[in-house]
Amino acid sequence: QVQVVESGGGLVQAGGSLRLSCAASGRTFSIYAMSWFRQAPGKERQFVTCVTRSGGSTYYADSVKGRFTISRDNAKNTVYLQMNSLKPEDTAVYYCAARYSPMGGSCYLPPNAMDYWGKGTLVTVSS
Repeated sequence: QVQVVESGGGLVQAGGSLRLSCAASGRTFSIYAMSWFRQAPGKERQFVTCVTRSGGSTYYADSVKGRFTISRDNAKNTVYLQMNSLKPEDTAVYYCAARYSPMGGSCYLPPNAMDYWGKGTLVTVSS
């Protein structure tokens, strides 16, 4: 069982930055690939970015490529999402998710492939 808790959301002006954190419980954090998804009001949950269990590979949605950066610290059981040059269309609830990945492989997977989810943190970008 893994519990993930997101933090760092808030209100920011367009062009600003935020850093989200996702803290995971358990001693096996390094076995999990970690992802960020987001869901805007009235829209489906969409992939934002992910990082493999080792941190060696990352993937980004085209809409955030070049602006967002995912990283992980396995010693701290934490994954981060640095968001720069924020736009109003980035407004959403951001969710952290973990997928059990003992054999490694790609982390670029749909929401229904995730094993654990956080409750989300709201990011609001004003114009």
